Amino acid sequence: MTERCLNVLFLCTHNSARSILAEALLNHLGQGRCRAYSAGSSPRPNQQPHPLALAVLREAGIATDGLRSKSWDEFAGPGAPAMDVIITVCDNAAGEVCPVWPGHPVRVHWGHPDPSAGEAAEAQKLQAFRQVRDRMQHALRAWLTQAPPAGADAAALQRWAQALRSPTLQVEP
Repeated sequence: MTERCLNVLFLCTHNSARSILAEALLNHLGQGRCRAYSAGSSPRPNQQPHPLALAVLREAGIATDGLRSKSWDEFAGPGAPAMDVIITVCDNAAGEVCPVWPGHPVRVHWGHPDPSAGEAAEAQKLQAFRQVRDRMQHALRAWLTQAPPAGADAAALQRWAQALRSPTLQVEP
């Protein structure tokens, strides 16, 4: 019997930095076991992924083709892929009232600092993006080793999703 991969949606406010990083990283690391998506609660008009997010992904050898900023509305309506897990990666999105997601996926908050915030010099921002990328990559790699099989019950998915918040997965690489 072929098992489907787990669908994971990463949410942030503008869908330009952290959620884009997480989507690309999980798709790269998941090797078909997971399919990651990202969206924002309120992307700005004509929002694009932050250039430094794309740069640090490419720097790590991770494909950026097809990455784009999008609204979470794309994933809440008919015809959208059914999500197994929804992860907010910024505190603003975690506190917002989310759409009713088809299938009632497991939800968890996994906060990361915004590498694009503030008025830092370009070199400092680039370093901030690298730090977020590296923390996410380290944690997601460890998290995937604990992944339940596709088709796992809601309790197993909830335990797995909550493990992402574990301090042992947040240790610097």
